[in-house]
Amino acid sequence: MTATQPSATAASEGPQGSSGAARPGPIEAVPVRHPGRWIAAIVVLVIGIGSLSSILQNPNLDLETVGEYLFKPLTLNGVLITIWLTVASMIMGVFGGILVAVMRLSPNPVLSVAAMLFIWVFRGTPLLLQLIFWGFIGAFIPKIVVGIPFTSIEFWSFTTSDLIPATVAALLALGLNEMAYAAEIVRAGIQSVDPGQTEAAHSLGMSPAKTLRRIVLPQAMRVIIPPMGNETITMLKSTSLVAIVAGDDLMSNIREAYTQNYKIIPLLIVAAIWYLALTSILSIPQMWLERRYGRGFSAIRPTLGSRVSTFTQSIALPSRATRPTRTERASKKESAS
Repeated sequence: MTATQPSATAASEGPQGSSGAARPGPIEAVPVRHPGRWIAAIVVLVIGIGSLSSILQNPNLDLETVGEYLFKPLTLNGVLITIWLTVASMIMGVFGGILVAVMRLSPNPVLSVAAMLFIWVFRGTPLLLQLIFWGFIGAFIPKIVVGIPFTSIEFWSFTTSDLIPATVAALLALGLNEMAYAAEIVRAGIQSVDPGQTEAAHSLGMSPAKTLRRIVLPQAMRVIIPPMGNETITMLKSTSLVAIVAGDDLMSNIREAYTQNYKIIPLLIVAAIWYLALTSILSIPQMWLERRYGRGFSAIRPTLGSRVSTFTQSIALPSRATRPTRTERASKKESAS
């Protein structure tokens, strides 16, 4: 037997189907045009440039005053107090929130109801109201006494206004308010962990406290970290309300300055620059923590460079070298027919 070789004629005709017709060529991918996006982008760009130009040309902007107060000791001291209030309030809120969340999930009805009432009061009243209340707590409780209840025996007594100045009152208001919100965030994180994890830890002889610390909370961090990061940024901006009780924060010092020189807008711009700078700095560790605790649970997010590259490819016009010529299009039509 001899093997049959394909003829040169059949090889030159190219690949054919069973019916003898030539196979269709590869489909040319033509990017979809989105003229509406470009129109919207141009409109937004024109509005943005026009607004920025109008603001910069406004004679009431007074950039000289902005530069004068941007790094003035009065402003820098306010920035330090703002950072201190943010950090201290969040520490108080997070650790207190964990305690309140554990009480809320406790099978003991007294602890559960007490935690529920705490959350109801401090989450249900405005933060500004709480700041004013703690700022004027001396009018409600003139003296704080440490002694034996229901007797006249006193060990120590303090004047409330001396014990709780404006900055401490602001810390109490911000910390207790944050404690109520953090408790709900932590409770949601704890409940997101599979109950089987707790049962397995208990079967290994771990105590409830150790189970919470070593098993439950590390897994709950994936749910707790993102909203807690947003709470930190919100807390930074909420410190501006401390100006109502003159707590020496950034907004309090800026307010004190513009009540003396009446340059309200330039000094508000100074405060806005500092708040934006601090918020941007806080966003960096928040994103890092979200990626760290979200590993294995969420898809990889595209970076800014990949998004720009994808957008550029979607709007790029095909080059003339890749466009089919008139002769090629005619030959393809003939082969298809």
